[in-house]
Amino acid sequence: MPDTIWGLPVHPLIVHLVVFLVPLTVLAALAVALWPKARRPGAPWVLGLATIALITIPMATDSGEHLEEQVPRSSLVEEHAELGDTLLPLMAALWVALAVIVAIGFHVRRKTERPPNWTKAVTLVAVVIAVGAAVVSGVQVVRIGHSGAKAVWSDVGKGQGD
Repeated sequence: MPDTIWGLPVHPLIVHLVVFLVPLTVLAALAVALWPKARRPGAPWVLGLATIALITIPMATDSGEHLEEQVPRSSLVEEHAELGDTLLPLMAALWVALAVIVAIGFHVRRKTERPPNWTKAVTLVAVVIAVGAAVVSGVQVVRIGHSGAKAVWSDVGKGQGD
């Protein structure tokens, strides 16, 4: 992956994909998890959205590591990098929960007789995991973004008006 595009660092460009896609995925996942009527039509689409969001996270992390090598070391940059490494497993948990919800939905629709009892229990577990992972992912993407903004903008305004 290149370090820059048209002279701009790649990291902030990719990060904006993550900052858009993760909250969108979180909201959509909460809708299909908490609103059973939305699951059948919506869950496969939300799983697709989660897949795209999941793909962008390692791209953002990788580009961030390249950028980290080019900027002065600071505790703010270190904190941002450490927080950034936590998002992928959280979103992976959300993706797995959504995949289970979609798979059970397909399984239940394929059956002509009454769905087996285990499908309700597994769906409930997947819904609980999806809700938890969605909430934690949403909070974490805000924390990561805030720490990145602090790392970038902490020096702005210092030394002015002296």
